[in-house]
Amino acid sequence: MKKTYKIEVDCANCANKMEQAAKETAGVKDATVNFMTLKMIVEFEEGQEPKKVMEEVLKNCKKVEDDCEIFI
Repeated sequence: MKKTYKIEVDCANCANKMEQAAKETAGVKDATVNFMTLKMIVEFEEGQEPKKVMEEVLKNCKKVEDDCEIFI
């Protein structure tokens, strides 16, 4: 399952860091961050609860970019 989320991020480099952090989160099959549209597309592993996984994605993204925001 794929879902799209609105994000707030200040620069393209930060967006890349957020993308990598999301990809390394348990339950995420793949993730893409588009800095120009301020959107994150997340593909979840089968059987995962998107809301719970996204809470972990947000925690991981805040570790690399503490002022980022993902609107879950």
